[in-house]
Amino acid sequence: MIFQDKSIQCSDCGTTFTFSTKEQEFFQSKGYTNDPKRCPSCREARKSERYGNRSYSRSTSRQMFPAICAQCGKDTEVPFEPRQDRPVYCSECYSRVRTGR
Repeated sequence: MIFQDKSIQCSDCGTTFTFSTKEQEFFQSKGYTNDPKRCPSCREARKSERYGNRSYSRSTSRQMFPAICAQCGKDTEVPFEPRQDRPVYCSECYSRVRTGR
């Protein structure tokens, strides 16, 4: 199937946005049969309303917890609260432990 860019009017804000050929190919690969009704910014706003502060972007900051690496003793920070019964590693030591080197 050959796609062409489409102009669609957003059902929320009324602005016209382009549904690009790449987006159409992506929608088809996911099995979506309907065109989007909302522009990208209204879609993002709706996701924020629906899911609260949870964001799907990796660039958002996470709460970090201080820890001491069980392997090298270096001060580090990890994105989870360390427990006394489990070792915590800095990123360098974790890479070594994970690959078995």
